[in-house]
Amino acid sequence: MITLRESTERGHANHGWLDSYFTFSFANYYDPRHTGFRSLRVLNEDRVDPGAGFPTHPHNDMEILTYVIEGSLEHRDSMGNGSLVRAGEFQRMTAGTGVRHSEFNPSKTEPLHLLQIWILPAEMGLTPGYEQKEFPRNDRLNALRVVASPSGRDASLILHQDAEVLTAVLEAGKSVEHRLDKGRHGWVQVISGSVEINGQPSQGGDGISLSREERIVVKANEEADVLLFDLA
Repeated sequence: MITLRESTERGHANHGWLDSYFTFSFANYYDPRHTGFRSLRVLNEDRVDPGAGFPTHPHNDMEILTYVIEGSLEHRDSMGNGSLVRAGEFQRMTAGTGVRHSEFNPSKTEPLHLLQIWILPAEMGLTPGYEQKEFPRNDRLNALRVVASPSGRDASLILHQDAEVLTAVLEAGKSVEHRLDKGRHGWVQVISGSVEINGQPSQGGDGISLSREERIVVKANEEADVLLFDLA
């Protein structure tokens, strides 16, 4: 079963300095039909103005992934981490028993474009943790690259859930295939470009859920950037 979550149907909030689109219910946006998919709970597309950002705020019991698409993100947290997450880099923060952090666009001129992803952990009360890693474009060009997994396989970020996150940049006419084991589910988020996912046309901002499918085939009609989630 394949279900399209169109970009134009997402929730939306524009705070001036922050322009956000919500694939699933988040903050003041609530849609009982879209409260998450399996362990995937939040998938927000954010654009942050130069010099703006999120002041220090708390999280707990969540695996939080951030993918910087354009610009850079300045991160500081109560674990003592202070870093700059640049375009093409992924960040994983295990909120666990509790963590406080801030996120800002440090540039005075360049906008920041990112995806914020929340995945429920397999257990509550984990020790907070942090990782950050670059996945060069050439490593994921016309190929799926694992960016987060429970085992940290292939030098991926460690995710405390039975889920894997993969990424690919596809040139026009190219395709990638991912097999789903029995009982597994898939979600594909199209970040940019135009693709077909198991024959379903999709554009930037669209999401596709897949259940009871043996494989996921993503074919690009034009250059595209996609994320693929393999979920229990």
